[in-house]
Amino acid sequence: MIVLDTHIWIWWISNPENLSNAASQAISRAVNENGIIISSISTWEIALLVEKGRLVLSIDVRDWVRKTEGLPFVRFMPVDNTIALRSVAMPGQFHSDPADRIIAATAMTMGLPLVTRDDKILDYPHVQTVW
Repeated sequence: MIVLDTHIWIWWISNPENLSNAASQAISRAVNENGIIISSISTWEIALLVEKGRLVLSIDVRDWVRKTEGLPFVRFMPVDNTIALRSVAMPGQFHSDPADRIIAATAMTMGLPLVTRDDKILDYPHVQTVW
């Protein structure tokens, strides 16, 4: 099982050529194991990017998310109290982006690797990452 960062979710669906070999392999394994986790905060983040015109999808964002929800190997993880609290009390130095904090806290809480290209997350020693 793995957790996908928001940009990895977008690339996996829309631009898989942007993924590294390690990320592609981790996603392929997770598909076979019904083990892809996406934080619900990523849905919020994508909808916000679309609303601001910083991301253009080929279909309406609601339909785009619904199509992912329909995949049998994907599970969306809501931001529960444990994840919310952990995102505030992360050990060491972590950057202040709230969505990234919640996504990293999701992976940490679940004990799963986070697939990301974000250098700030890759450099953070308290979360296992794949890139």
